[in-house]
Amino acid sequence: MCGRYSLAQTVDRLAAAFDLDEDEIPVMPPRYNIAPTQPVPVVRASGGSAMDLLHWGLIPSWSKDPEIGSRMINARAETLHEKPSFRAAFRRRRCLIPADGFYEWQRLERKKQPYYFCRNDHQPFAFAGLWEHWESADGEIESCTIVTTAANDLLKSIHDRMPVILQPEDYDLWLDPQVQETDRLQHLLFPDEDSPFIRYPVSTKVNRPQNDDPDCIEAIELEEADGSAGQVNKTAPTNSV
Repeated sequence: MCGRYSLAQTVDRLAAAFDLDEDEIPVMPPRYNIAPTQPVPVVRASGGSAMDLLHWGLIPSWSKDPEIGSRMINARAETLHEKPSFRAAFRRRRCLIPADGFYEWQRLERKKQPYYFCRNDHQPFAFAGLWEHWESADGEIESCTIVTTAANDLLKSIHDRMPVILQPEDYDLWLDPQVQETDRLQHLLFPDEDSPFIRYPVSTKVNRPQNDDPDCIEAIELEEADGSAGQVNKTAPTNSV
């Protein structure tokens, strides 16, 4: 799954990464611990492309209760085409969810140890996402979910799932609302083995959504008794803000 991530990039970097004008990017502070149900930036096709803030946790248009979104933060790539909550959005309402890192937790004997995953050049990237429009007599909500797939080699010793990370050359295809034959998109939904990602353990401070500062992505050293998995890069990324 993907339950927390970060986005602490300057406006000019985001504009360059997603081919946007700087004035198309909403004003938002650096985020180091983005959590479900919060507003998150997404890129959608709208004539050209545009970045908007949507509720993280997809609310299907037919739902009677918007609280369902808290259980829809992720969508499994393997079943997008058949699940009633996701299949319409998979055909017509796909989006990019910008990030510059994400967290997963390794289950140890006495606790869960969080790890941070990011590109080794600390540049932004995009999760594959879906979005929906929900409305009732009380108002309207636009919401999104992150598509997940099986873990790649870097991640599998920590967790068995990971977000689908799209390559920049595939952004246009994923966003294109004219592409409704989902068979054309299936090859994008496999684990990314080639991108230059690194991982390292971080403090359990990230467990609390209220903690949202650079300390969340600071590397820590694990004691042997904690049973750390694999080789750890103990250098935290440079703050990109």
